[in-house]
Amino acid sequence: MPSQSRPYWRKDWFACAAVALVAIALQFATDFAGGLERRFYDHASASNPLAPSAQIAIIAIDGQSVARLGRWPWPRDLDARLIDLLSAAQAHTIVHTGFFFDSQVDRGLVFARRMQEVLDAAGPAASPAAAATQQQLGSLLAQAQSALDPDGQLTASIKRAGNVIIASLLTTGQRPLEPLQAAAAGVGHLQLRPDVDGILRHETLLTSHQGEFVPSVALLAALRHLDLTPSDIQRHGNESLQIGSLRIPTDGADRALPRFYPGRDGNPAVVVDSFDDVLSGKIPASNYKDKLVVIGVTAAGVGQPLAVPGHPVFSVAEAVAHVASNILQGHFLAQPRWGAWAVLAALALVCAYLILVLPRLATGAAALITLFLLLTLLGVEFAMLSMVGVWMKLVFPAVLLAIAQLALVGKRILMTDAAGPRAATQPAETERMMGLALQGQGQLDMAFERYLRAPVGDAVLGNLNSLARDFERNLQFKQAQAVYDYMAVHAGQGAKVSASPPTLAQGHSAMGTSGMLGRYRLQQELGKGAMGVVYLGKDTKIGRVVALKTMALCDEFEGVALIDARERFFREAETAGRLQHQNIVTIFDAGEDNGLAYIAMEFLKGKDLVDYCKSGNLLPIPTVLSIGARVADALAYAHRQQVVHRDIKPANVMFDMESDTVKVTDFGIARITDSNKTRTGLVLGTPSFMSPEQLAGKKVDGRSDLYSLGVMLFQMLTGKLPFRGESLAGLMHKIAVEEAPDIRSIRQDLSGELAILVAVALAKQPQARYQVGDQMATDLRTLLSGGSAIDLEI
Repeated sequence: MPSQSRPYWRKDWFACAAVALVAIALQFATDFAGGLERRFYDHASASNPLAPSAQIAIIAIDGQSVARLGRWPWPRDLDARLIDLLSAAQAHTIVHTGFFFDSQVDRGLVFARRMQEVLDAAGPAASPAAAATQQQLGSLLAQAQSALDPDGQLTASIKRAGNVIIASLLTTGQRPLEPLQAAAAGVGHLQLRPDVDGILRHETLLTSHQGEFVPSVALLAALRHLDLTPSDIQRHGNESLQIGSLRIPTDGADRALPRFYPGRDGNPAVVVDSFDDVLSGKIPASNYKDKLVVIGVTAAGVGQPLAVPGHPVFSVAEAVAHVASNILQGHFLAQPRWGAWAVLAALALVCAYLILVLPRLATGAAALITLFLLLTLLGVEFAMLSMVGVWMKLVFPAVLLAIAQLALVGKRILMTDAAGPRAATQPAETERMMGLALQGQGQLDMAFERYLRAPVGDAVLGNLNSLARDFERNLQFKQAQAVYDYMAVHAGQGAKVSASPPTLAQGHSAMGTSGMLGRYRLQQELGKGAMGVVYLGKDTKIGRVVALKTMALCDEFEGVALIDARERFFREAETAGRLQHQNIVTIFDAGEDNGLAYIAMEFLKGKDLVDYCKSGNLLPIPTVLSIGARVADALAYAHRQQVVHRDIKPANVMFDMESDTVKVTDFGIARITDSNKTRTGLVLGTPSFMSPEQLAGKKVDGRSDLYSLGVMLFQMLTGKLPFRGESLAGLMHKIAVEEAPDIRSIRQDLSGELAILVAVALAKQPQARYQVGDQMATDLRTLLSGGSAIDLEI
């Protein structure tokens, strides 16, 4: 039937128009592309080249401070002491993001005050000796009242400083204690409202409360740092706030879009110092002269973490510091009115292209032009967000392009299939002959595709049987199995399978040491582990000798679980491949062939540390300390790259005694099967070396690896594990509950400092352990040089 006589509803332009109409209706009704828009915004806005103000610093109530000063919340006299230090050092503005809603007065204060009243009522003493005693008692009571009233100490410190901003929660009606409000230089709201996906993208600079506009903590801090007051804020309708010469673009709810600054070289964008280091004088308070200092909780498990664009884990103090820097430097993103009109214009142009142009194009040309337009839209939005500071929501027009293009291709395929004989103009014999030609050229996969298009008959079945044999000769057993399975399905149509198809496991066994795996020629088997077989291989392209670690995913998983495992395998291999460190084995390549997933890595001389953990074969103590320091260096580097090993143990550390080389292996491999879709009973990691939080199934970070390193050091120094059990349940109970024994109880020649170091690494609570590998490496090297690294008692 000529195309001109087709009804309009079967024409391409109508299909494109219908898809566009439905997609636009869904967008306005459900915001179905909103999630993609927000994710794109997060990536683009976090890719900015900006740097925060150098006048802002953060003093963090971090894990180190909690471990040394005690459980949070602390007595408020510690906050008072820090504020006194900063005030004496002439910090320009001090912001405390902690909440001082409840009184912290000791109950003994009531009795101290009553004693003072009794002493005052007694009147002057009758003798000089009694008067001296009375004066001494009065002085002691005054000291007791001060010590028992941390709220009073904090109030006095805030009042003396005269530049302290504190926080309130207006939505719940929670405000600081009245004396603290009166002493503070300002009370700002700390209402952080994440979007529907839990990510904080907006800052409410002003909020209405009891008929007044209350500034946020960050805005109040910036005002104070600029020597301005809330009365200097000017509201320009629903478009912006003006502070002095600075104009901040806002929406109708006085919300702004801050840019959260990216870190540099593994360090946070804004300088973060430890509360304990400043309080103890390790970091001089003079560093904060004339600066805006934000004090707040960053310790894991103490504060409430946030998620912001570019930072999946962010503290409230960091959020306040970044927003304040945005205010001081004018770094906020804008959503101008013209931007909304520009988005509508882009949407209109996309609809015009879909209805007027796309239906006239051939399928291939249409795909290329659509892809170009899609990338252009996304590129414009990315550039506007990352470089210009304007948010134009162009993701939906781009999504509309993709949906319409896919719909058009699908419609054309369906219409072609429905055309009947016209779709079958290419004879079946042509497909079979094309398959033979491709098979003769060695393009076996493409040949199989051609045979699948031809009707099943004796000639095609003979060709398929020959193809399966070719796959077997190439050690492509998975593909051979697929051909045999296809032939078996069609056996009822006269198919005769000439040989029993091999199983995949038989194929792997037959591989031996003379086959190919990807572009690598297998030379010998190096060993077998929980993940699979390790081969010595040679890259046929560049001649490099590698170790090939394999995993038979098809034998371990099936169905959806196989797809998930394959994706995780290559994602983790890619993650491990990004690690470039002298003490981490180098990953060269990853792939899948013959049904085997493999990772090609640096071939290492030497052997793992397992044999050096046995009594009678222990390494010298200096060698153990040196190995431990280099493993800690490797872990510190990996943790800065957001990679956690999860299976640190002697078997995963290679040591070449001749060259004194240490390499950590298997980064990321422990996570490949870390899924609730894996086989029942699969245990991740090695229980004896797993941290309490890892055994409990909690989210782990780098401190879990440092615990495992502590277990490894314990075993290398004593020849024994710190915890042993007759069953897995008993072992897990001991790791979770019992304290590790002192290594000196097993080996008396070890020093007390070394015992303390191992005990700190094996602390039950993550916040009580080493927080970063760098510090553990430093302490190990200090002991190696004969110094004392740890100042703790056990």
